[in-house]
Amino acid sequence: MAGMADVFSRAKRSEIMRSIKPRGNRSTELRMLAAFRAARVWGWRRHSHLPGRPDFTFHPQRVAIFVDGDFWHGNPRSFKVPLTNSTFWREKIRYNRAKDRRVARVLRARGWTVIRIWESTLRKRPDWCVARVVRAITKAGL
Repeated sequence: MAGMADVFSRAKRSEIMRSIKPRGNRSTELRMLAAFRAARVWGWRRHSHLPGRPDFTFHPQRVAIFVDGDFWHGNPRSFKVPLTNSTFWREKIRYNRAKDRRVARVLRARGWTVIRIWESTLRKRPDWCVARVVRAITKAGL
């Protein structure tokens, strides 16, 4: 079944979507924060004004961490295109993935190490996620 037609014009839909203010991936960020605290990892900052607005940064080591939602960033292991409005969602996720790659390139060009952690991985293996970050900040600190 093809996606449903939008009841709003393209300009009106854009206006509506612009008016929705992001609240971040709060529960996932809090899960990462709890994992850092449990592992006694300190020195991170939240909501940096770097390109892409990383969820966590370690400024002295120049490490930026993004905790990506499986749906919004299209986790290849679990993302399924919704049955309704599927063309819109396919394009939206394609755009988000391209933006993620673009942001990572910009940050790397500025000397930052970029780590992306999937929401599902953090849920299942928080210790592995923290160890990955610790390896990066330790390596950058040398």
